[in-house]
Amino acid sequence: MKHYSDSDLNGILRHFSVAKKAYGFRLLTDGYINDTFLVFEGKTPRYILQRINHNVFRNISGVMNNIKFALKSLDAPDYSKIILVETKSGKEYLELKEQSSDYWRMMTYIDESTAHNTTTDPKIAFEAGRIIAKFHLLLENDTIENYVDTIPRFHDLELRKNQFVEALSTTSHEKRQIADSAIGFAQRTLTVLEDINPAEQPIRICHNDTKLNNILFSKTTGKALCLIDLDTLMTGRFLFDFGDAVRTIVNTAPEDEQDHSKITFEKKLFEAFIDGLAVNKSVFSKKEIEIMSWGAVLMPFLHGIRALTDYLNGNIYYKIAYENQNLDRCLSLFDFTGKALARTEYMREVVQEKLG
Repeated sequence: MKHYSDSDLNGILRHFSVAKKAYGFRLLTDGYINDTFLVFEGKTPRYILQRINHNVFRNISGVMNNIKFALKSLDAPDYSKIILVETKSGKEYLELKEQSSDYWRMMTYIDESTAHNTTTDPKIAFEAGRIIAKFHLLLENDTIENYVDTIPRFHDLELRKNQFVEALSTTSHEKRQIADSAIGFAQRTLTVLEDINPAEQPIRICHNDTKLNNILFSKTTGKALCLIDLDTLMTGRFLFDFGDAVRTIVNTAPEDEQDHSKITFEKKLFEAFIDGLAVNKSVFSKKEIEIMSWGAVLMPFLHGIRALTDYLNGNIYYKIAYENQNLDRCLSLFDFTGKALARTEYMREVVQEKLG
């Protein structure tokens, strides 16, 4: 990523409707896609400033349209409101046209909040389930036609299969050899998952990236506050949001963990998560409940095959810290996929008992 000095970032802030003063900044490094800065007034964090990666999110106006509409509804006594800070010209985002276009947005920062990459605490798992179901409850009456599918076929298994097959045909012999076990797993698992048809499920407004660290929690009470990183917010099916949450909540290891003995499927965390969903279980249809557990297999597999495809293509999509990081992500995700696949009947029974 490009280096931005405090002077550069203060220059960008002058385009937004905030008090004119010298702000401080801290780069946040958890995200794979956008460049994100916490904005300080003195020692107090006030805003989030993000440079939107328009190589990934090509329809910036669509992304920001979806966020604008959703934030109108995402406001309740038990759901913290985030406010988009408009530019001085009244837009939801800033386009800077210099050597090439840069796109920036600002949002209010929720004070005394924190996020978790992983957890071993059933209370956190419960709260994650509760806030995800609340998110869907708040958006269930929104007009779907107001939302733009900014990444068409984002969780489409057939698309990801075709991209994988194409990458396999063009990658180097060396990369094929290094990734041989991952390639074999992908080919075998595709035959299992191709019978799952999310298109039969009700269409919803989904977050589409509900990993645990996209949920903010209160530092003082431990309660979940809201979901963040709304770039992928668009239509989808609930098993997508279910699967992304499960893969990051019941596994206590990081996403690119190389020691697969540390990758877990913690039943107590799974059951606590489902208990959290059950607080707002009226939002789920019978059809969604019947197929929901397959999301915990589908989503880690989809993320895994995308990471594998990116590795085979030369790491052009995800940020990486070292050459084989995408392959490590893939192998970790595939290991969890296998563990979830072995527990599909268990998951189905728990979901049916608590939500049915």
